[in-house]
Amino acid sequence: MKPMYIIAAALAATSLWALAENATGTLPSTWMLAGESPAAYQAGIDYTETSSGKGAKFLRHVAGDGKSWGSLTQQIGADNYRGRRVRFQAKVKSRDVDGWAGLWMRADSQSTQGAAFYNSQDKPIKGSVAWQTRSVVLDVPADAESMLFGVINSGSGEVWMDELSLEVVGDDVAVDRMPPRAPLAQRPSL
Repeated sequence: MKPMYIIAAALAATSLWALAENATGTLPSTWMLAGESPAAYQAGIDYTETSSGKGAKFLRHVAGDGKSWGSLTQQIGADNYRGRRVRFQAKVKSRDVDGWAGLWMRADSQSTQGAAFYNSQDKPIKGSVAWQTRSVVLDVPADAESMLFGVINSGSGEVWMDELSLEVVGDDVAVDRMPPRAPLAQRPSL
């Protein structure tokens, strides 16, 4: 083989290796892992699984028995959203989610954590699904101090979100509400 071809082949192999090494990146510092077992999950930017071509945020189960949940979360001040209806929207994709995954959002006031809350548990993403648009809509209380939003993965597998937006919407957009809980028993069963 001619030396020029050997050098070209080596350069090509090195370039492919570099691309593979750079397939994931670090999240901006505004994003954090949270949940019941955040150490069981890994998060970052994935440049190979993306709907926008710019890289998708991912949450991947990496340790443990998969019987817990983790969340990729961002927290912001609520100043621009107090007393308004807000939609958090993203394109979402999953692979091998054995529990459920979904978008979530919460608004906290000084006196009440979760003054407004929704976590998509009643509209779960399960298994492996292609990119689809999902959203969460809440009425942010007038006394809200902070808002949190992101994606949950309950169990194993991985979930991506891309093309994220947080916007004020009109009253014509329906608010997401958690399903009602079953009523509590009025007498103990002893």
